[in-house]
Amino acid sequence: MQLQVLNSPFSEEQAELLNRLLPSLTESQKVWLSGYFAASANSIVLGAPAGQPVQSQSVSKEVTILYGSQTGNSKGLAKKASQALEGIGFKATVSAMSDFKPNNLKKVQNLLIIASTHGEGEPPDNAKSFHEFLFGKRAPKLDGLQFSVLALGDSSYEFFCQTGKDFDTRLEELGGTRLYPRFDCDVDFDEPAGEWIQGVLGSLNEALGGSSSAAGIPVHAGEVKAAESVYSRTNPFQAEVLENLNLNGRGSNKETRHLELSLEGSGLSFEPGDALGVYPVNDPALVDLLIQELPWGKEDPVNVKQGDIRPLKTALTSYYEITVLTKPLLEKIAQLSTNLELKELVSEGNEEKLREYIDGRDLLDLVQNFGAWGETAQEFVSVLRKIPPRLYSIASSLTANPDEVHLTIGAVRYQTNGRERKGVCSILTAERLEAGDTLPIFIQHNENFKLPNNPDAPIIMIGPGTGVAPFRSFMQEREETGAEGKSWMFFGDQHFVTDFLYQTEWQKWLKDGVLTKMDVAFSRDQAEKVYVQHRLQEHSKELFAWLEEGAYIYICGDEKHMAHDVHITLLEIIEKEGNMSREQAADYLTAMQQQKRYQRDVY
Repeated sequence: MQLQVLNSPFSEEQAELLNRLLPSLTESQKVWLSGYFAASANSIVLGAPAGQPVQSQSVSKEVTILYGSQTGNSKGLAKKASQALEGIGFKATVSAMSDFKPNNLKKVQNLLIIASTHGEGEPPDNAKSFHEFLFGKRAPKLDGLQFSVLALGDSSYEFFCQTGKDFDTRLEELGGTRLYPRFDCDVDFDEPAGEWIQGVLGSLNEALGGSSSAAGIPVHAGEVKAAESVYSRTNPFQAEVLENLNLNGRGSNKETRHLELSLEGSGLSFEPGDALGVYPVNDPALVDLLIQELPWGKEDPVNVKQGDIRPLKTALTSYYEITVLTKPLLEKIAQLSTNLELKELVSEGNEEKLREYIDGRDLLDLVQNFGAWGETAQEFVSVLRKIPPRLYSIASSLTANPDEVHLTIGAVRYQTNGRERKGVCSILTAERLEAGDTLPIFIQHNENFKLPNNPDAPIIMIGPGTGVAPFRSFMQEREETGAEGKSWMFFGDQHFVTDFLYQTEWQKWLKDGVLTKMDVAFSRDQAEKVYVQHRLQEHSKELFAWLEEGAYIYICGDEKHMAHDVHITLLEIIEKEGNMSREQAADYLTAMQQQKRYQRDVY
């Protein structure tokens, strides 16, 4: 569409420039421009009647950045945004939502929210209290607030970026004005997060009457990293495999790999409680089956990113995710597909059918059921997302094992829809990774899961199965540093004989006094299943006494079942032994969380 000079406020020269520019803009550039104009004190407000002047107001150079993060991504991006803002003369204050006094919100003029979504649409642990306040009766009117939200999520979950969407909607309801539109980021968040930071910079700078040159400051969102290392999420280190062992005994129903990787020459460092990011590749056998169903050859070239041309097989093996189906993905595919059944499946009113179809199926199923889409291999891959990194709790202390990092990974295998399924990264480590091979890795710092600053503080660790990993790191660290605080470990798995992970190490720590107490629950060793929460109940009086002494509680493992059940059990113990109501027990746990004495690393 050409801009006509006749009925527009533009000169002929301006109209010509706009007609050359507008067709070349990407969607994200159009979004940026809308935010740019919305924030300008002398331009039209988005959603306001055309031509209506904007009331000029003084704009503060102070910006508050609040982050809600479970694994550390939001914190890293908050730091990057802060650095970029300070680079153009703003004063930025960065805070975890759990550390921010909500009543101070009415004093804030410029607010940036960076929030991940955890589980099924839930706010991360360090954002829960702020989220509750904002949606509660005590939330203030925020008529003088300018805000923007960066939402992080995973589109394989139904409630994608829900926490960020909640904050965005609620801040507007309370009277706030969007400084810049919300960005919803999938697991590959680096580029869109960088665009969002650029947009915010431009909007704030223009609101102050500055030039748009501020938006030209390069922002690489994925490069938040320790100063001593050049390696990061966007530039992973190729770590050599030193050892790869199966921790389970013969006859076990499980396979748990103990992986030792070399960090020599990387400059990477970590603390107990941090995670390791691993970039896996897809199973070549699955890729071969998929290509057999496609009308293109394995050597057909595809452009995986600007200027990076790969053969189709290489791209499907090393670059694109092929094992997970999501609602957004199927909606995009339906637009390219001529299959009427697929179009019907994604249509309004069929949400439950779509949810049932997606569960347990992959890209091979989709192609077999509905055929390939697109006219070329390039069109076929254009809707696929990059393989996301897998995050694993680190199972070693850098103090105890210099230049090494250890992982505890459970192999995922199951049958569904007539075919055996395999975990992408777990089966890579279990079946195709040997000593001498390398893995691309990065450190994911996690401030929400850390040993107490006081080495004399008691700690209670609850980690069944592979949830034991960070507690091995805790014990190694405490042994090396000579920490004197009491420690109590609760571990569970299926069978004592075959599934007691790191058994000899735990027994040695008990013998040496590094570990004070250990209680185990092996669910299949007796007729009635016994889990870690049952062991907690058995020791309720002593456990509550530890809490009253100031003990820290740590939970690692499955969130939906184990962590939920343990949380309920803790409430019951506090209610019973503290002679409290359920509401008082919940407040007790909330206070512990705010004091960082109740920390969870759940997935």
